[in-house]
Order: sequence, then structure tokens, then C-alpha cells
Amino acid sequence: MSSAFRHSAGFGRRMEYWIIGKMLKEGLDVYVPLVDDFGIDAIVRRPDGEFVECQIKARSSRVIHGDAALFASIRHDLRKNYYFIFYAERIDTTWILSSEEFIKLSVLNKTGKNKGSRSVWFNGTRKMPGQSEPVEYVKPQWLPYVAPNFSRISPPTLRGNAHAVISDD
Repeated sequence: MSSAFRHSAGFGRRMEYWIIGKMLKEGLDVYVPLVDDFGIDAIVRRPDGEFVECQIKARSSRVIHGDAALFASIRHDLRKNYYFIFYAERIDTTWILSSEEFIKLSVLNKTGKNKGSRSVWFNGTRKMPGQSEPVEYVKPQWLPYVAPNFSRISPPTLRGNAHAVISDD
């Protein structure tokens, strides 16, 4: 078995655990299902007791130039308390969209073998002065969804702090 195949075959799973690790490091209460039958890679319990389901999608730095943040052929129907976490390795960027936002902002394939599936393309390419190759960048319409943390899923002001000191004062 070639190392290229092993990299691509295990990339998605490695990225899921890497992102879940980042969520845990931020203090989120995360559960991981043993089976991924319903497109759920992680479940987050918010401090108010509400649960949020998360689907993690990642693109390797090895994809062809220009496609760093192209996520295609995703089948999805509207779901309450459901979020997509998209990560593009080459441009080291994470986006978080709710199910409703994903349906509203993605492109629905109307014909062909992927009819009924959805796609989002977070990046574009542009020629930069002094560069021989076009550079990939995050398209401006997707900047509001760039996620430096997981506050869209569980706001930091609501999350518990394991190091907090409780005082009666």
C-alpha cells in the first residue's frame, strides 16, 4: 500500500480528531460517536444542556491548486442544532456554518451524477505581484464564517471554565 494512499485514506479521520482535540482544548464538552451513520463526527453539549451535532470536513494540502477549500458532493437536508466545520489545510483556515447557513449559501447540483448534493467553494485564486503562480485566498463572502475558535457552536461566555475559582463574596 503506497504512502500517498495511506495519507489520503486516513486524512479525514486524522483531521476529525485534530479538530475535536482543538474543541476539547477550548473547553467544549465533546462526545464522539462510534459510528458515523448520520453525518455526525462530534456532539457538543452546551452549558445549558442543549446538544449540537457537528460534521467535520477537511481538505488536504495535496489537492490541486485552486481547490484548497472546495467541498463538493455533500448530501444534506436541514437539521436543527447541526453545524458543519470545514478545514482547508493548505490555507490553514476553518469555517463554521449552521445547517441553515449551509443550505442557504451552498450551490445545489441540479444535474449530473451528483444531482441533489451541495457544494461550497470558500477560496479563489489571484495573481499577486512578484508571484509566478496565482495565490489561493479566502473569498470575501466567506470571511464572516472563518472561525478562529468554536464560539459559533458554544459561545465562550457560556462554556464552563475548569480553572475558575468559585467565591461566595
